[in-house]
Amino acid sequence: MSMAVVIAGLLTGLLLGIFGSGGSIITMPALLYLLDVEPKSAIAMSLGIVAITATITAIQHGFRGNVNLKITAIFGIFGVVGTYLGALLGVITPVAIQLGIFALVMYAAAWKMLKPQPQHKSAGASATVDCPDGNCGQFQYTHIAVHGIAVGILTGVVGVGGGFLIVPALVLLSGLPMRQAVGTSLAIVALKSFAGFAGYLGAVQIDYGLLAGFTVIAVIGSVVGSLIGQRLPAETLKRGFGGFLLLVASYILFKSVI
Repeated sequence: MSMAVVIAGLLTGLLLGIFGSGGSIITMPALLYLLDVEPKSAIAMSLGIVAITATITAIQHGFRGNVNLKITAIFGIFGVVGTYLGALLGVITPVAIQLGIFALVMYAAAWKMLKPQPQHKSAGASATVDCPDGNCGQFQYTHIAVHGIAVGILTGVVGVGGGFLIVPALVLLSGLPMRQAVGTSLAIVALKSFAGFAGYLGAVQIDYGLLAGFTVIAVIGSVVGSLIGQRLPAETLKRGFGGFLLLVASYILFKSVI
């Protein structure tokens, strides 16, 4: 197993374990540029790797009570439909467009990571934001379902789990505390990634040996990342990750036009 696989796999797992997102943003470029996997195969394999890794990490969070099963079901069901449709669309989408969208998604993720966090207001705040157990009873199910479809389509087309979009949506739309949003995001990412991987099966070539090796390392990283996420503030790591995203997104756009 090459050192590139080990490093990329560990980063994938660490990001999923700490933030509940970001795994595919590392996995897909690593497969594409470090391991010379064909672009559409890299997208499909990225979905498979993240699906398995996110499932195992979500189980860890579930044992700690950090997975809201009701929201997982709603977001997940609609997300799976969107992801499968997005994967079918991704099979026929020109690679240059897929990579361009992927880079734009990375810029959006970087902006989300780097922007200052708003201070919580003591007055006038929504009752759903300060819900300690995440069961406020004011869930906006229609918004959650629509967001699930939209993020799912994006997942299928460009091979990203969409966790960096899911986590803020869960906090804002569902009033989940951050730790529950991370755990619930992992469960949703797992469901959508499995659906996206299924959409590519039979249409692109899959290197199952590489997929298995990458996944094993990613799972190890996710276990470590989950433990770190329970103990350390993530703000510094988020900003470092945001800067890294800017560099990788710029590299992808540069490679796409030369």
